[in-house]
Amino acid sequence: FTLVEAQQMLPRVRALTEHAAQKVDQLSSAIHRMAETDPARVPMVTEIESVVAAWTTRLQELGLVAKGLWLVDWDNGDGYYCWKYPEVAVLHYHGYAEGFAGRLKIV
Repeated sequence: FTLVEAQQMLPRVRALTEHAAQKVDQLSSAIHRMAETDPARVPMVTEIESVVAAWTTRLQELGLVAKGLWLVDWDNGDGYYCWKYPEVAVLHYHGYAEGFAGRLKIV
C-alpha cells in the first residue's frame, strides 16, 4: 500500500474499528459491574472475543494486518504504515522488525 492508499482506506478502517471498540467497551463495562461469580460473565467474555476476531478478519479481508487491539498496519513493501485507534490519520511508519514500539512519525 502507498501512504495515499492507506489514508484513503482510513475512514472505512476507522468506522470498523470504532464500532468494534464501542461494542467491546460496552461489554467490558457490563462485566466490571458484575460479581466475579456471575455466570453471565462467561458469554460476555466470549462475545468480546468474537467481536475482536470479527474485526481482525474484516481487516485481513481488506489486506491489512491487525497487530494488536485497535492497531492496524498497511504493508508498503518496506515496512508498515501504522495507525492506532483513535488517531485521526495514518501518521506513523515502522519497519518489519521494529513493531509498534519502534514506529516513527511520518513527516
